[in-house]
Amino acid sequence: MGQPKSLRGSNVSKVRRIYLNQPHKNIFCKNHISTTKYSMWTFLPQFLYAQFSKAANAFFLFITILQQIPDVSPTGKYTTLLPLMIILTITAIKEIIEDYVSLLLVNVLKIAGLNVIVGDIVKTTNENFLPADMVLISSSEPHATCYIETSNLDGETNLKIRQALLETAEMQTEKQLSNLSGKIKCEGPNRHFNHFIGTLYLNGKRPIPIGPDQILLRGTRLKNTQWILGVVIYSGFETKLMQNSVKSPLKRSRVEKVTNVQILVLFLLLVLMSLVSFLGAILWNEKYGEESWYINKDSKSHSFGFDILVFIILYHNLIPISLLVTLEMVKYTQALFINWDEDMHYKKKNVYAMARTSNLNEELGQVKYLFSDKTGTLTSNIMTFKMCTIAGIMYGQPSSPIIDSDFNDPTLLENLQNGHPTDEYIKEFLTLLSVCHTVIPERNGNNITYQASSPDEAALVKGAKKLGFIFTTRTPYSVTIEAMGKKITFEILNILEFSSIRKRMSVIVRTPAGKLRLYCKGADTVIYERLSNDSLFVQETLAHLEYFAKEGLRTLCIAYTDLNEVEYQRWLLRYKKTSTIVEGRSQRLEKCYDIIEKKFLLLGATAIEDHLQARVPETITTLLKANIRIWVLTGDKKETAINIAYSCKLISGQMPRIQLDTNSLEATQQAINQNCQDLGSLLNKENGLALIIDGETLKYALHIKIMKQFLNLALSCKTVLCCRLSPLQKAEIVDLVKKHVRAITLAIGDGANDVGMIQTAHVGVGISGNEGMQASNNSDYSIAQFSYLEKLLLVHGVWNYFRVTKCILHCFYKNIVLFVIELWFAFVNAFSGQIVFERWCISLYNVVFTSLPPIMMGIFDKCCSQESLFKYPQLYTISQGAKIFNTKVFWVECINALLHSFILFWLPTKMLQHDMVLQGGHTTDYLFLGNFIYTYVIVTVCLKAGLDTLSWNKFSHLAIWGSILMWLAFFTIYCFFWPTIPLAPGMTRQVTMVMVCPHFWLGFFIVPIACLIQNVLLKTMKNTINRGFLEEVRKMESSRVQETDVPTLFRRKMEAKNILVTEPCEVFFRSSSVDTGAPHGYAFSQTEGTAITQEELFRSYDTTKTENKKNLNNTISEYS
Repeated sequence: MGQPKSLRGSNVSKVRRIYLNQPHKNIFCKNHISTTKYSMWTFLPQFLYAQFSKAANAFFLFITILQQIPDVSPTGKYTTLLPLMIILTITAIKEIIEDYVSLLLVNVLKIAGLNVIVGDIVKTTNENFLPADMVLISSSEPHATCYIETSNLDGETNLKIRQALLETAEMQTEKQLSNLSGKIKCEGPNRHFNHFIGTLYLNGKRPIPIGPDQILLRGTRLKNTQWILGVVIYSGFETKLMQNSVKSPLKRSRVEKVTNVQILVLFLLLVLMSLVSFLGAILWNEKYGEESWYINKDSKSHSFGFDILVFIILYHNLIPISLLVTLEMVKYTQALFINWDEDMHYKKKNVYAMARTSNLNEELGQVKYLFSDKTGTLTSNIMTFKMCTIAGIMYGQPSSPIIDSDFNDPTLLENLQNGHPTDEYIKEFLTLLSVCHTVIPERNGNNITYQASSPDEAALVKGAKKLGFIFTTRTPYSVTIEAMGKKITFEILNILEFSSIRKRMSVIVRTPAGKLRLYCKGADTVIYERLSNDSLFVQETLAHLEYFAKEGLRTLCIAYTDLNEVEYQRWLLRYKKTSTIVEGRSQRLEKCYDIIEKKFLLLGATAIEDHLQARVPETITTLLKANIRIWVLTGDKKETAINIAYSCKLISGQMPRIQLDTNSLEATQQAINQNCQDLGSLLNKENGLALIIDGETLKYALHIKIMKQFLNLALSCKTVLCCRLSPLQKAEIVDLVKKHVRAITLAIGDGANDVGMIQTAHVGVGISGNEGMQASNNSDYSIAQFSYLEKLLLVHGVWNYFRVTKCILHCFYKNIVLFVIELWFAFVNAFSGQIVFERWCISLYNVVFTSLPPIMMGIFDKCCSQESLFKYPQLYTISQGAKIFNTKVFWVECINALLHSFILFWLPTKMLQHDMVLQGGHTTDYLFLGNFIYTYVIVTVCLKAGLDTLSWNKFSHLAIWGSILMWLAFFTIYCFFWPTIPLAPGMTRQVTMVMVCPHFWLGFFIVPIACLIQNVLLKTMKNTINRGFLEEVRKMESSRVQETDVPTLFRRKMEAKNILVTEPCEVFFRSSSVDTGAPHGYAFSQTEGTAITQEELFRSYDTTKTENKKNLNNTISEYS
């Protein structure tokens, strides 16, 4: 598979040496990054390449070159060059404006530290983004640690801990940093976020190894840390964030690609017409050449090539040059409608939707696969304590569109205060929530705020606080809470850390009564297998856990056990011994923890809501009804992704879940092949299945040997969740579907880690979210909320698709109608190259007389109302399936135009076959016939536009009737130009001859009717006898009937289109990777695998003391 290419390659380059305080030796790339499409030097070549890659522009450039050859062009040298230059100029101005707007936004929102270079020592303060990749030197926190938020890189909301080297931890003053001398030797720029190998060489000291725990990456944000100091090691495009970016491709819509192909076919047709004309001229000369000496036509005067070029130039307007500028005007206006849409105006932040390009408007109406980030796109990055179950009793209410608040159930406090049989369980439950955690309290007067690396823990502690159990103080060896009006202090003996393997965390405390107690919270699977036989409420709690999981809530089981002193002391000796082991310490510690974590007594379970953005489940439901497949691509953990999928209703409780979690190519291949075999004939058909895969397994699944099978399996599932992905892997997944499935893809995200997939997809949508504006600035369309995608696709997408395709079809139609008449005329003018219309009338045909109808259709036409598109999202399948514009539809329209041109030429010609004598004895000439035909063409073309218009409005009337009147007015005036204005002498007084001729007025009504009668009949049949889904909706709109009055036929069609309900997959899976059991709601975000343990870190905090953390602004200047 052709993978998206990173900006600077993915392989580790040669070793890099960075010299400290010696900037003249550090010659590396600058920190400036440009996300604009063009620069001052690349604009002209890139723009010209993009424009002349369009078949129409390339064709007209070819014609312009031909017209410069002396004596070849019958229409002059500049008749094509001038319109082409105007079109290119208008397009260039539009491109410059769009790119300049993007540049302004980037300049407003760019990260500070633009001028830093490799080797600089940089200070970053709390809540700011890091400007480059740096090695941490020191920080304001104990043990030289700091917290960073990496959601921009991997989508995870829990904070990560980084720790400086002990050898540099005390370097904080300007003098110390200025005297820092040595070098850093490290690997070259690469895209691996979690990998770094380097060595710090300080003069006079031994080499010090540097690993990932000392690295701070560009795009991450400093949190809960007053300040940090770091040495820049990678800058600009060499940072790991930018190494994971992909080159922004040149995007063209599918409609544009189809149009380009048809233009090439039309060019072949034009060449065929030229050959026919050339052969006709030869045959005519052989038969009548000697008799017609008076026209002085010599068949031997020119070569074959010369005459063919003449006819090509004569017929070249068969391909509409006006189409390009018309589409630019139409699409630009459509983009303005998106920008001005108040329904997509996020009033809370005063952010409007923005179309950063207008080239893909119609593509919004054809999306089949939607790839969405999770954190910040589907969720709001806010977690709250929502529900719980204590002693078999469930408290709280799930969220709903009406009720969306924190935990609110007075029954719990009533049971606690009024002597309910479970009051002791409630007290112990809330005590555990306020004691068993790694949160740091910060007092600001009487207000307490909580700083936590885990958003789950912060939500639980805040929930306990609201219920009267307030965590107030942490010291190195104790925590204090205020519960029921009393201060209670627990001695913290040990913290048994969380890990993704253990799926739990515990604390061993000594209670105020002197008891040894172990509090634990974790996944139901690990807690239940450690429960004591004396534990109560097991089945009730399990039933409540399943309910929480189905509601999409993040669950944790809560349990405790009392320890005896002898047992604890014996375990403590083993724990201390294990803590000193160097090799395999973490695995040994986990086994040690497991010894004491047993015989739990179950208290209950918590349910935390990871808040979704407004109307996310409803939007996803609507998009699924519109036959849009949704894949979630996230860097977050698997449990979290599954949890959100339940919240969004992407996964239902009874849906089987295929979980691919392997660590080798062979195992991955075996798992994929087994699942494909189990599906059998259902493979490549949508089934009620969910596929869940992590980044490590995906690395093998995208191998060339099994990539196709993996894609087949993924396409056979209703929902696909890809977890723990790097930014480049997100882009690779999108690229896989884009290249191997004939469908339009859309990627949506809000962080820098989403930029790659946004640029890779056919359509990229960025959300202006909490993770910065990188995704928004690199997108094709920008919105403030995921729910706005509903209107962007179902309304603007469908309308724009209908408008653009009708505009294109009508532009081709009207040009074929007029300019094929020149071919019919060649049959009666001896193939001499004579034109039947006046030259300036030909030039103004596209520019003036027939320009308004396609523009009005492209801007204002509506297939149906906005309300109907929302009510019946199945209508989206019409544009999605390209039923309005495809090769078949295009050539049917061309044949229709050919037939109309035949009628428009031969009917008036036969009417005037025997000529006529006008008043005063004047006879007619070829322009008399030409003006007849030209008038009939304009009337027919405008009325045809009226037939194609689906929603008439004042602009439609103005465009159609105004164009006809405009021609008649121009014709009247133009015929009196000569000799006052030396222009068109052949048109002199033509209007006085035409307007008094009864044949003209007879044909004025008969000829357009003869052309359009078949179109009227076909449209009538489509709206009555052979009504489709769209016609049924339009009829319902016009008659204003209620849904209950819809005919049975329409209801059956609507149900047939309803693809939301997918039947449960009835397949016997032999693979162990398929989970068909009840859903588990466990999800917990916590930092793990850091250089400093959580116990070591939190033993360094004492919130009873006010530490004098000096503000370094007075002692150190920022390096740049």
